[in-house]
Amino acid sequence: MDVIYLDFQKAFDKVPHGRLVSKLEDTHGIGGEILKWVENWLSERKQRVVLGGEFSEWRDILSGVPQGSVLGPLLFIIYINDIDDQINSRLLKFADDTKIYFKVNSPENIERLREDLCKLVTWSKEWQMLFNVENCKVMHLGYDNPHASYCMDGNRLQVVSEERNPGLIMSEDLKWEKQCVAAVKQGNKILGMIRGVYSI
Repeated sequence: MDVIYLDFQKAFDKVPHGRLVSKLEDTHGIGGEILKWVENWLSERKQRVVLGGEFSEWRDILSGVPQGSVLGPLLFIIYINDIDDQINSRLLKFADDTKIYFKVNSPENIERLREDLCKLVTWSKEWQMLFNVENCKVMHLGYDNPHASYCMDGNRLQVVSEERNPGLIMSEDLKWEKQCVAAVKQGNKILGMIRGVYSI
C-alpha cells in the first residue's frame, strides 16, 4: 500500500467565491435563501495586516472561506468534494487534510496511482486549488512494497517513514510506540497543569 499525503497551497484562502457558489447550486442543489445567505456571508469581507502597531490598507477578500468558523471547513469540503470523481484510488478528506492511497501489488496498480496523481493535478488547476507539491509526501506500507517513485506536476515526491495526521502519528511500520509516547506526554502536561492549579 502506498499513501500519498497531499498539501493544498493556502487551502482555505484560495477557494474562489463564484465557483463555490456555482457548485453549491449546480452540484448540491442548494438555492434560495440559503444560497443568498452564503453569498452574503462570503461577500464584502475585508482584511488588513497589523505589524508593530502599523496598519496596512483595508483590502477586499475575493476568495477563501473564513478559518476558525464552523461553516468555513464545510464549504471547503463541499468545494473539493468532487476531487476524487475520476480516480481509481481511495481518497480521504478531512478539512484540508487530504490523502490518497492504493494497493500497489502490481506494476499496473502503481501506474494507476500515478495516473490518479496526474488527474488530481489537472483537477487542481481547473478549480484553482493548486497543490504545494514540495510538501506532498509518499509513505510506503508493507514489507513487500516495491517503493515506487511518484511525481506531481513534474516534481518527485519526498518519501517519508513517518507523518502526522490530525491527532495521530502514522509510521511506515504501523507500530504505535511514538503515538503512545506523544499521548503520555500530553497527558502528563495536562496533569501537571491541574496539579499546579490545585497546589496554589
